[in-house]
Amino acid sequence: MRAQARAIFDAAVARAHPAGCLPAHLPAHPETGRLILLAAGKAAGSMTALAEAHYLDSGFPPERLVGHAVARHGYETKTRHIPMVAAGHPVPDQGSIDSATRALELATSATTDDFVLVLLSGGGSANWVAPAGALALAEKQAVNKALLRSGAPIGEMNIVRKRLSRIKGGRLALAAAPARLLTLAISDVPGDEPTAIASGPTVADPSTMEQARAIVARYGLDLPAAAKTLLDDDASETPKPGHDAFARSAFRIIARPADAIAAAHAAAAEAGYEVHDLGPDLEGEARDVAARHAELAISLKRQGKRAAILSGGEFTVTLRGKGRGGPNQEYALALAIALAGEPGIVALSGDTDGTDGGGGEATDPAGAIVDETTLARAAAVGLDPARSLADNDSTGFFEPLGDLLRTGPTLTNVNDCRVILIEPEL
Repeated sequence: MRAQARAIFDAAVARAHPAGCLPAHLPAHPETGRLILLAAGKAAGSMTALAEAHYLDSGFPPERLVGHAVARHGYETKTRHIPMVAAGHPVPDQGSIDSATRALELATSATTDDFVLVLLSGGGSANWVAPAGALALAEKQAVNKALLRSGAPIGEMNIVRKRLSRIKGGRLALAAAPARLLTLAISDVPGDEPTAIASGPTVADPSTMEQARAIVARYGLDLPAAAKTLLDDDASETPKPGHDAFARSAFRIIARPADAIAAAHAAAAEAGYEVHDLGPDLEGEARDVAARHAELAISLKRQGKRAAILSGGEFTVTLRGKGRGGPNQEYALALAIALAGEPGIVALSGDTDGTDGGGGEATDPAGAIVDETTLARAAAVGLDPARSLADNDSTGFFEPLGDLLRTGPTLTNVNDCRVILIEPEL
């Protein structure tokens, strides 16, 4: 059952990889002028390598192909022509600053004869950082850390971050106008909202300054003075729908969480499971949702069902302790506690990008897997699951058990995929 759960998860990841979804969407090269390729996010390396090969192998002159690509540290891919660098995630670093600066320089240089192709994926918010006003990198890092600790959904985080940036919230499109611009995006957000993917650098932003201020107040965020100044200034507002900068701009999503969950659904059904698909866009506190999913799994078991419960989306973790982990691992730990060793149930929860929370390293686990022996094995080595959960130390719990899900960087990102398999008692 553990192997089957992993195979279903792998099917979801494979469906979202750029190799299967990007080539068909690449536009024709410009007849005159340059093709300016700008890429950011966890899939930027794989997307860039595929795109540059597509154009160069078709005879497009390399001197007319320019650009820059940035991905999270450890997610770089070897490219033939376009420079590829790494930057921090989830907390930005100097590489994030340098990459955003280069992207804005190339966009600003675009003329009406040029075509700007933006390849976007989750993680782009941290990989492209251009602090506005007097905001320094250290202060931008402090803002990101405060947002991550708050438990705010990613959409709310981005509403705040857009007001503190020279590239987010449609401002990259402002820089590129009047050139033609096409964004091809891999969605990692519930609802596939373009303005939320990497903080929407190429799309009009309908959110408001009032919303950003309300989010800061709701979570009691203690922001640096320079950030407060920007949020107090209506001039920091983002460009809205109808702005001339978007007249020659288009946006297309090429892979989404729903696609990954559909692939998982097909794999589970092929393996003979009755699939209970909870959808690709679940949100909520990881431990709370886990308790509800445990109830559903036990109910299906009692009904004698051979079933698979599938779900996507992105959960939040409100930090109460000082342990290590991420939302997938915390979900798995809370699920194990709620299942209480119920036989015949195996669950896997993982982030399709290959890393779940942690210290921002490419070697961080993607999630964790639990079964009916999890709690007994933990007790045998002196682990207290309730204490680990209270300290947000899911990595510390699963690591000694060998139950961390380690995939390495997958070079894509369509949010999380959770698989619960249920076998009826014979």
